[in-house]
Amino acid sequence: MKVYLTMAESTAKPRSAKPRAAKAAPASEARARFSAAVDEAKAGAAALTADARGRATAYAGDARARSEDWAAEAKTKASEIAAEAKTKAGELATEGKNKASDALEGLSRVVDDNASTIDEKLGQKYGDYARNASRSLSNTATSLHNKSVEDLGDDAREYVRQNPGKSLGIAVVAGYLISRLFRR
Repeated sequence: MKVYLTMAESTAKPRSAKPRAAKAAPASEARARFSAAVDEAKAGAAALTADARGRATAYAGDARARSEDWAAEAKTKASEIAAEAKTKAGELATEGKNKASDALEGLSRVVDDNASTIDEKLGQKYGDYARNASRSLSNTATSLHNKSVEDLGDDAREYVRQNPGKSLGIAVVAGYLISRLFRR
């Protein structure tokens, strides 16, 4: 029996010693693998972060370039529209100036034609007033016709500088009359 016990003892010791060593080795190996997996995950996350930042920077650059292109395009369009509006306004101002000149000339002719009737009904003195008014209207029409729109604008600015009170009064009356015209 002694042999059996010896065998049992000899077999028992190595069995109990082996599982402890076997358990310790897999635990440290598992820790090492877990640490390696965590490190790999951290590296992957860092790579994804770097990739995301790179893409975000690229998208931001694209967006900035597109917005600059759109802004330049809008600026160009605005310039073109402003140039067209300026041209159209100049044409309309010239047309209005010519119509006003023609209207003053026509009024001058009407007053001059009626001066003889005024002579007969009211007297020579009032007929002369009518003729003077007719000449003044004709001179104003000729002056208006000969001046450019820019010159007329300069004259208007100069008048406003010299007579601010009268200019304000004229503006108020003109605004009132225009509002009455458009109210109907």
